[in-house]
This record gives sequence, structure tokens and C-alpha cells, in this order.
Amino acid sequence: MWSAAAADSPAQGLTPLQAAEIETVTSAVVAEDGEHIAFTRSIPADPREENETADTHLFVLDTATGDTEALYTETSVGSVAFRPEHGTITFLTAREDDEGAALYEMAIDAEEPTRLVEHETSIAGYSWAPDGDRVAFAANEVLDLPEAELPYEPNFLEENVPHQRGFIHDVTQNGEPQQIQVDGTVYLMQWSPEGERVAITEAPTPHVDDELMFQSVKIVAAETGEEIADVDNEGKIGQIQWSPDGERLALRAADDIHDPIDGRIMIADAEDGATPENIHRDFEGKYEQIAWTGDDTIHFIASESTERTFGTIQPDGSDFTRILDVGGPALSSFDRAGDDLVFTASTPEHPSEVYWMPDGSDAPERVTDSNPWLANVALGEQRTVTYTARDGQFDVEGLLILPVDYEEDTEVPLIVEVHGGPEAHYSNGWLTSYSMPGQVGAARGYAVFYPNYRSSTGRGLEFVKAGQADLAGAEFDDIVDGVDHLIDEGIADEERVGVTGGSYGGYATAWMSTYYSERFAAGVMNVGISNNISKWGTSDIPEELYLVHSRIRLWDSWVDNLKRSPIYHVDKADTPLLIAHGEEDTRVHPGQSLEMYRHLKVRQPDVPVRLALYPNEGHGYIRSASQMDYMLRMMRWFDTYLKEEDPEMPPTHLDIEAEVAEPAGP
Repeated sequence: MWSAAAADSPAQGLTPLQAAEIETVTSAVVAEDGEHIAFTRSIPADPREENETADTHLFVLDTATGDTEALYTETSVGSVAFRPEHGTITFLTAREDDEGAALYEMAIDAEEPTRLVEHETSIAGYSWAPDGDRVAFAANEVLDLPEAELPYEPNFLEENVPHQRGFIHDVTQNGEPQQIQVDGTVYLMQWSPEGERVAITEAPTPHVDDELMFQSVKIVAAETGEEIADVDNEGKIGQIQWSPDGERLALRAADDIHDPIDGRIMIADAEDGATPENIHRDFEGKYEQIAWTGDDTIHFIASESTERTFGTIQPDGSDFTRILDVGGPALSSFDRAGDDLVFTASTPEHPSEVYWMPDGSDAPERVTDSNPWLANVALGEQRTVTYTARDGQFDVEGLLILPVDYEEDTEVPLIVEVHGGPEAHYSNGWLTSYSMPGQVGAARGYAVFYPNYRSSTGRGLEFVKAGQADLAGAEFDDIVDGVDHLIDEGIADEERVGVTGGSYGGYATAWMSTYYSERFAAGVMNVGISNNISKWGTSDIPEELYLVHSRIRLWDSWVDNLKRSPIYHVDKADTPLLIAHGEEDTRVHPGQSLEMYRHLKVRQPDVPVRLALYPNEGHGYIRSASQMDYMLRMMRWFDTYLKEEDPEMPPTHLDIEAEVAEPAGP
């Protein structure tokens, strides 16, 4: 294992190479008897040696002893589960002889996995029946297309795209899987408690817009695969959960078609397909995960502003109870065996790990340590900040990481990190990644600010919808108001404020670098939006853009969409801007970055601007060297324009040794 992180004494702070080495727990499930936890850990590739995605390996933890062993590390795994009634672990992976991902089974003390189910295309997801003998799974269909008659054939946009079909298979038999009889693309699947029905979601086409906005819930008979009922849901959906008596469904889903997130608990009758009811409409938070654990009990993880809570609620919306209140780890998932609970969670001091909370415990205890070397790295303090928006409509919260060894009442350079979506938010956990400066910035003397501006999740329906039909309006004013607050608090140096973000955060960065240019001394725009008109015409989510963002059709609002575009305000631009984009991005086309670059070059030739295009990367970068390259360029750009007295645009070439040297102070 490569290591940039080993240290015998506290370091000045986190370096880019150390950040690139961080391992994170990505999932955890507990056995029915509570004796073992199976979890996955993401293992990054060395960015100095290869440009590859991280591996995901399977580990097992003995809950009695706390001992952890690597169970399977040969290939990357996903969708880990304990097989009901068998005690074995199942997962998806593609081994050397597989055509694609297949379903494998492995006993806790086994040396090799056994392939349970293979399909002619990769298995994308699966759900075990309660008996552990039958499994529902999803996989792409094989298209029957004629052979090309010429040695070349073009690709056809949104044509010849296979549906993802659903199948039910008895793994104890040698027969063929039975296809679920619905016309569209199948995504979620959940068995009923008696094992006679499967609830699924189906979208009319395999296109991402339909996946996001138009999945409908249907119930099929397990024996025949035929539809027997449907649920009159609308909008985004993230989970299906059967009640233990099999009479109702709990959906983690949208309140309506205009709700940007799948963060509400919606209850529907499983027999007559009635319209689901939002049982907690006034909740000023977001439900992140639900599990129906008794006829009158639903367990949940919820975001409440910057914090995460864990608790229970009754299916009529009454008796909302927090078992774990705000102030603890930022919980991301949970699983249970009886009254024993396992979580994945992070804190400001360490990335995601496994937490164990056996029956009778008051709080979860961290039981893994994926990055023990972090104990020898000095970190900046992380705190929640609250301020009032200029229009007085909301109090806005965000998170602030202070420089390592920060002295109170000292003004320091500030980097504003804007989340995408905008239907997302920052939680009070680990906030450092290849695209988020976080503790790497703190090591270099920066304060790093993460605002949860209006339109963010975790604050209820009114807050998340407050930015709709007002692109770049009050929502981005909230960000500037947060900067003003930190200046007034004596933390941020108003002459040295930078801004960065990806996707919608890249849109914000472009807006701050044009419309609000006088406030920002440097910007790093990643996979961002510059022109709302061409954005709509080149994105793969035009219906989502309309339904949960603009709420006005583009052709009914040409001029306003142009005025809400950063390119319209380039005449105000005086902010040095580094622009980055994945060449294969279908969500925000690379042309958005090219437009921003070209307008600045032609209309403001004295403003430093650079466009970096990343081959084989899409809407965000998944390969190790691409990620490292981006982080180094981002930090070098900020170091140049927020610290140097007479800055000159840095060269295109990266001097790796110089870039990863000991962090510089403010």
C-alpha cells in the first residue's frame, strides 16, 4: 500500500497527497444474530502511478471482539447483504471469468466466494426474499440490433438504449429467471414480508430524466411477475419499505412533482394504490433513510440543518422521537438486527467509519479506524455559523473550518465552497475531498466556508423550494451574506475571498466571478453552468430543470434566463477564474465552460482565465490522478490570487514536488 500519510509526530495539517490517500467506509450491514458486521471500504489508487477509480473491498467485523478481517479484496464489490436464513454474505462483483457483475455468496470463514446468479448482462441491484431462496434482481436487456453494414456507425443520442429489466429467480433451482412483466425500466425492488409480492419502481424510459422524475411504484406477484397493483405516487423516490403486516408501503420520496428531493416519508395502502400521504409535512428537515421496524414504528436517519439525527416515528406521523439527537456523528446509513444497530458515519475529525450500538447502549461507538495516521495530523476547528439573509426571510446556516492553530480575531483568507444541486446540503461531518478544500485549505492558512443557502435540503419544504423560479437570485445572495457575516465577525479578510464549487456550485462560482465580481478575488469553477439557455438545450435532465428548478419553461422566459446567466454579466468580471470540466459530462455539457472561457477571453482579455478539460471524466471526476490534478490546480490558483502581492498566472505544468510540499501559512 502506498503511503503519503505516515507520521510520528503531529504535522502542520493535511496535505493533498494525504487527502488522496484517505480510505472511507461506504456501507455496513449486520447479521441477523448481531454477531458480525459486513462493511465495505473504498481504497484509492495512487494518483502518482495510475489514473484509476478506487477499489471497494469487503471486510467483516466480529462484534464481540472488535476484530476486523478482510474477506474479499480481489475485485471491487457492491450491494453487500446478509442472505436471510443462511448467515452468508452476498455481493455483486465481476471476476475474471464474468461477462459483467454477478451475484456472489461467501461464508464468513470462507476463502473464496461462490457465484449464485449470473446474467447475460451485469446485475445492477438485487433484493432477497424473506426465505433467502429467491432473489429479485435488475439487469439491462440485450438489444436485438442488426449488424452494421459499414465499418463505421455513429452513435444516436437517446436511441438504442436498453431498458433495465427486473427478474425473480429461485437460487435453489436450475431454472431460468422469470422476468417482471412491466413495460419500462425497473429500479427499486423490495419483497413483501410474506414473500408473495415484490414492490418495484418503474420509469417509462431508461433516460436519466425519467429515472429522476417519473418513477412509479408498482406491486407484482412473485410467482408470475405480473402487476397486481400500483401506487399513485409522483416525483422523486429513493426507498420502498413494506409494513411488517404487508398492508402498507412507506416511501422515502418527494412530497409532490415539484419537490426537489426524495426526503419525505409517504405512506400508501399496498392494496388499493391510493395516493401516498406525507405523514410529517411540517418537518423542517430531510429523511435520509427509513426502515419499517414494527407495525407502528418506522426508524429513520434525518438531516436537520447541518446535523443528523436518528429516531422513530409512527406511520400516522405521530410520536416523532429522536433516539440520537443533534451533536453526534453525521450518520449516513443504518442497519439493524433486533435492537442492535450499525451505522456508517463521519465526524469533523475523520471520514466515514463503522459505528456499533448494541441493545442497551446509549450512543453508537466507532469500531473501525480506516486512517489511523490521521491522529498525527493537526486539523482546523469546524463550527456551525448562523446568519440572517438580507431579505429577512430566513436564518441561514453553514459550516466553517478554521485554519490550523487559528487565533481568534485574526483575519484570514477565505474560500467559499458552494454545494451543487441546489438540492443538497453540508452536514457537520468530514468535509474534505478532491473538490472540497476543507482541511487541506485549513493547513494552508485558509478558512473554508460551506453555506447551506436557501434551496438547500435539510430545512423542510419551504426552504428547499424558496429558490425555485429565482435562479441565481436570493439563493446566491445568501452566499454573499454569509461572506459578509464572516467579515463582520473578524474572521475573513474581505480583500482575500475565493469561491469554488461544482455543478450548481460551479454556476454559483461563475455568478460570483461576474455579477458579484467585486466581492471575490479568485474563483475555481468546476463542471459549472454559464448560460441557462444553452444549458437547457444540452443537458440530460430538461424536465427536472423545469419541474424542481426554474418552474417556468425556457421558451416562456428567454430574456430572464439569459439575465440569470453568468455570461450576461461578463462585463463586470474582474475575478481570476480557473475553469475545469469533464469532457464526457452529459449533465452539464462542457460547452458551458467553453462559453464562459470564450466570453472572458474576448470581452475581458486582462482577466486571468484558464480552462482545463479532463478526458474520460464526466460530471465530477472519479479517477485518482484526475482528482489529484484538480485539487492541486485548485489550491495553486487560490494560493496565487489570494496570497501573492503581485500574482502572475501559474504555468499549465504542475511541479508535483513543489505542490505537495509542506503547507504554506496565510
